[in-house]
Amino acid sequence: MSHDNRVTAAFIIIGNEILSGRTQDANLSFLAQRLGEIGIQVAEARVIPDIEQTIIDTVLELSGKVDYVFTSGGIGPTHDDITADAIAKAFGTETFEHPEAVAVLERHYAQGEFNQARRKMARVPRGASLLENPVSSAPGFKIENVHVLAGVPKIMHAMVDMLLPSLTGGSVVESRTITVLIGESVIATEMGAVQDAYGDIDVGSYPYFKPGASGTSIVLRGSNIAMLDEALGAIRAKLEARDIEIWTGDHK
Repeated sequence: MSHDNRVTAAFIIIGNEILSGRTQDANLSFLAQRLGEIGIQVAEARVIPDIEQTIIDTVLELSGKVDYVFTSGGIGPTHDDITADAIAKAFGTETFEHPEAVAVLERHYAQGEFNQARRKMARVPRGASLLENPVSSAPGFKIENVHVLAGVPKIMHAMVDMLLPSLTGGSVVESRTITVLIGESVIATEMGAVQDAYGDIDVGSYPYFKPGASGTSIVLRGSNIAMLDEALGAIRAKLEARDIEIWTGDHK
């Protein structure tokens, strides 16, 4: 949970289609970026199958470790959309046909199109509140600290944007980047020394390769801006002491 104004989240991607490679996830990076903008750090992400007990176990584990849990997938109209029922069981309740969800879906579909299969999308756990879906209307829901969203990226992204104002973030993490035109192994000692000296700053190295050029972007991330800038100065000093040319920012 939160420590020193650090607010954390976990993301659970639910779907056999992701694990099989048939569908590529496009939601994690979007969610992490949008949450990061309001001071919520994604601390963990998992991809799990459409298996009820796995969903139950994962939701219960992560909801006790972080401030916010988000899930994507498994709330559609078909037989393998079992997320709502699994999460209801995780919190000791059952699903029911939410009258507000029914009303939203009845307005969305033309007369005669709101069939029995689509009524499944109106079922949420008892005690849950609805999350608005501005794209296809079928709502998600929130129960405890778990926010259940659609898996289709266009829909999921719109639901996140609707949800963000209701979330409370902590300190926003900022980053600083410098680039060197050498491989990361050459500067591993310097990066390690800075990481050891500034434990609250995340020091990462990201090699790049392009025709005629290669090198490493060193990215420092942290919410303590004074310490972040001090760590940046420390790594610059170590590189300059070795006459290593430094570029500011990512190498494009």
